[in-house]
Parts: sequence; structure tokens; C-alpha cells
Amino acid sequence: MYKQSSLDLDPRSMPRQPDAILHKNGENNSPISVILVSSGSRGNKLLFRYPFLKVSENTSSSATKQRSPYVLRTTGDSTDDSDGDSRFSDIILATILATKSDMCGKKFELKIDSVRFVGHPTLLQPPHTIQVSKTDPSPKREMPTMILFSVVFALRANADPSVISCMHNLSRRIAIALQHEERRCQYLTREAKLMLAMQDEITTMTETDGTPQSPFRHILPKCKLARDLKEAYDSLCTTGVVRLHINNWLEISFCLPHKIHRVGGNHIPPEALERSLKAIRPYHALLLLDSEKALLAQLPLDCSPALVRLIKICSAMKNLQQLAQDADLALLQVFQIAAHLVYGGKAIIVYPLCENNVYMLSPHANICLYSPLAQQFAQQFPGHDLPSMLAKFSLPVSLSEFRNPLDAPVHEAQLIQMVVWMLQRRLLIQLHTYVCLLVPPSEDQPAPPDDEPLLASRMTGRSLSTPSALSFGSPTSSDDMTLTSPSMDNSSAELLPGGDSPLNKRMTETLLASLTEHERQAILSVPAAQNPEDLRMFARLLHYFRGHHHLEEIMYNENMRRSQLKTLFDKFRSVLVVTNHEDPIISLFQSPPE
Repeated sequence: MYKQSSLDLDPRSMPRQPDAILHKNGENNSPISVILVSSGSRGNKLLFRYPFLKVSENTSSSATKQRSPYVLRTTGDSTDDSDGDSRFSDIILATILATKSDMCGKKFELKIDSVRFVGHPTLLQPPHTIQVSKTDPSPKREMPTMILFSVVFALRANADPSVISCMHNLSRRIAIALQHEERRCQYLTREAKLMLAMQDEITTMTETDGTPQSPFRHILPKCKLARDLKEAYDSLCTTGVVRLHINNWLEISFCLPHKIHRVGGNHIPPEALERSLKAIRPYHALLLLDSEKALLAQLPLDCSPALVRLIKICSAMKNLQQLAQDADLALLQVFQIAAHLVYGGKAIIVYPLCENNVYMLSPHANICLYSPLAQQFAQQFPGHDLPSMLAKFSLPVSLSEFRNPLDAPVHEAQLIQMVVWMLQRRLLIQLHTYVCLLVPPSEDQPAPPDDEPLLASRMTGRSLSTPSALSFGSPTSSDDMTLTSPSMDNSSAELLPGGDSPLNKRMTETLLASLTEHERQAILSVPAAQNPEDLRMFARLLHYFRGHHHLEEIMYNENMRRSQLKTLFDKFRSVLVVTNHEDPIISLFQSPPE
């Protein structure tokens, strides 16, 4: 990797721009500019840059006079563009960005003052393969040859490392596509000749009539590659989604997650998004943020048939395991497609909709009476208004409370559609039930020291996560994936029926052995502990009772009904504390990160 952390040029040789101009684009996630440079037999060339230097087409004679340094500059007087790299001339940029051939195929990163350049230099042909005719050694017979090129993005020096990595990824993708088209039909050579010819023409015109003009402005309408680079820059500064068709042949799809994933006006950090995607479980569901028709229209023609199939059958009421069965796909492949859609901002992860789900109004929801969301809701669901619907979720409420046996089935279907609509706009958050083991301290027992290990550390040898093969991105094959409980590796999940058998008693005692003597006595003193069946079930689920696993996860892992768990919680309520809060995996898509 070629990386020069800092290169300080003499500030007297290039004027510094005001910070207001440098940060006009707003966020540090947006690039300052995009630059295309090349190196060949005729030296280093800057083929195109955007935004280009904005020079007035009709410069008056008075404007050419030297201005007093004490005159206050207004927006209309400024002839510089809004870029931090406008201080660098085209010659300087061509010199510092056109690297040597041995640096090609690697990440290029160069920081100069407040600007950081990121690119991926690409070699078209070795530098010593320029052929000269032996019969006619005249230099006129030598054809100009491009040896290497680079698409460079200028960023602010304090850009986040993840933004720098994403920009390098986009530069590498564009470079690979251009390299392919150059070898196929000399596309890059044709475009470069057109750009250089236009630059020479504009330079000649400027020298003739004395009116300064930007050659890049005239290159745009005539050069397809220049328009593609402009489109990439504009997309990165606005939506963060880039879709290009290089030479109307090769498609490049790219998304900048810093621009796409926003909740409540805040950006979701890519690191947090990656952690959430790796924590996807089979009991989660995929909620599409757009209609099926709109999503299918955005897919490329050569996209995976599995992706099309999954989008067509996707429903917020089906978990990922059901989607895998209905689509006839491996569960690991469904995980990868789901993560792909979530990363691209086309879907979010939720828990499947059912009547036991508990929702409440998000503290960051827009509850204005005449907000654009309220108008959209009224158009989508005539006869209903958004403020009244949100008012029903002011306190945590289960969807079962909205059911009326006398209502027609169409009302229930409409309720589901409204809940889905509100979840897509992050207006609701879902609450899950968590259970913690909390044994009251004895009166004669001293308070435990601060460094006493918690229950989590005392319960050794018990895995709390689903099998590693279920994690997104696992290299294991789908045949290796198991949907069994994480506790199935232990004998605790295989308690034999028959009540008071010595084997079951020993297993129960083994499970409770990880507790302190006081905790064991407190649990055994509960009246429900006198029932061997209840005690064995409590001991089998003990490793879930520390507030990290919600009720639905326990139901899925242990293949148990909700009523069984709630009954058990009620029987041991003297030593269990039940809380309700968001699932950390899903909350990333519902509430802005702190």
C-alpha cells in the first residue's frame, strides 16, 4: 500500500480557502472532488476533474484588475469553486496523483494540508513496451501510449477511515471496469484523446481572445466517461448510491453506508451496522423499505435469481428460516441476501409480526399534525390519520389488543399494513421481554465485594449464542448449519422424562452447581421447586436468565411455547426479574445510535 501520511507544501505558494467554503458540502462523508489522471509516453495528464474551476464566461476588464486584500469577499465575487482542492492547479494534481508503475494495483492515499487524495492506480501496459519502427525511427511514427491511469477522490483530511476505505473501493471498481473496456475496445484511450483534444482547443481559444474558460465544462457534454464521473460525484454527495454503466456496457453498483443508513437524522456507524448484520438469527424477519415492484425495477438485468425469488416472497410476517424454506434456498444464502439488502438500505431487520408483539411510539418519531408523513399516511390509508394511530402506541401495547372478533378480516390485514408502514418509517419500536436471576440477599450474609464474579462468569462451559454457522458471513457450508438450541451441546437439554429418576436429579444438581449456596437455597425454597419438572425446566433455562436473551429467542432455541415460559416465570417470580426493552440487534434500525 502506498500511503503518505502528510506532505506539507509551502502555504505561501498556494492560497488557503476559508473554512466556510471548504465545508460548503456539509458533511465530511461527501467527497470534495473526483479527478481522472493518466501517465504515458507524453507525460502525466489531468484528463478531467469535477467540480471544475468555475471561471466567469464574460469576465470584464475590471474583474481582471488586482483586488485589494482588504476588500470583503462576497459569494458572488468568488471565482473559486467550493472544493478544497481548487488551490491545486491541474499541473500539480497531474504530477502528484499520477504515480509510478510499481505503485499500481495498490491503494493510493496522499494527505496534503486539509485534503486527502484516495485512489487506485491501475496499469494498462508495462512502461517499456512502447514499440518504435526500426525502419523509420522518426519520433512522428511513435504512437502516444497510456501506461497507467487513476480515478482519485479528494476528501477532507479528517474524513473517517471507513469513508476512506469506501472511496478506495469505488475507485478500484471504476478502475477495473475501465481497464476491461480498454482491453476490449480501447474505450479509455478514445475518451482520453477526446478530453485532451478539448483541453488543447479551449487553451487555444483562451490565448486568442483572452477569455479564461474551463475546458472541463466543455468536455462534459461530449465525453461519456466525464459524465459518468460527474454522476458518481453527485450521487456520493446526495443519496450515497452510485449506479454507473461504463461505456454503456459494464455496470458499477456502489453504496456509501454513511449516507444511506440514517435514523432520526443521525447516521448509523458502519461498524455498528456490520456487528448487527453478523448477529442476524433465523427467527428474525426481513422488512423491505420499498415496494416489491420498485425494488425489482432497481435490480440489474444479470442479478441473482435467488435475490429476485426472495424479494417476491418476502414478508414481515415470515422469519428468515421460513423464507429459506419457501424460496428453496439455503439458510446461509438467505442470510447473505438479507445482509446485502440491509447494507444497501433496501431493508431492515425486524422480528416477525404476530399478535404478541409489543410496540410503542419511538421517542424520535415526527408527531407533527401536518408533517409530510401524516399526509402520506392519509393517502395510503383513507379514513385514518397518523397522529391518532400513533397515539394508540403512546404506551407499550400488544397487537392482540387491537383485535376485535367482530371485525372483518380486512380490518386485521389493514392493521398489519399500517404497522408495517410505521416500522418502515421508524415511527415504532418493539419491546422484548428479558429475564434476570436476582436472588434477594440474606440478612446475615455480608455484601459481596465489587470484584465478585457475576453469574455470567460463574456459569462456565455454556454457550449463549447460536451456533457459529448461523452467523452472517460464516465460511461454513449450509449443510453444517444446525438450528438446535445452543444448550443442546450439553446434557441439560436432554433431561429424561420420568420425574424423580436419579439421573435427572444429578443433572439438575449439576446445572445448579454453578450458583452460590445462597442462590441454590433461594431457588429451592420457591414452592414451584418442589415439582421436579418445573425445577428441571428452570435449571435447563438458567443460562438465559441474565438479561441477554429475550423471550422469543428462548422460544426459538428451546422449541418452547410462550405460555410455558410465562408460566415458569410466574412460578419463580420471587427470584426472577422481568424487564422489557429493545432488542440491541433490531434497535439499531429503530432508534438513532447514541
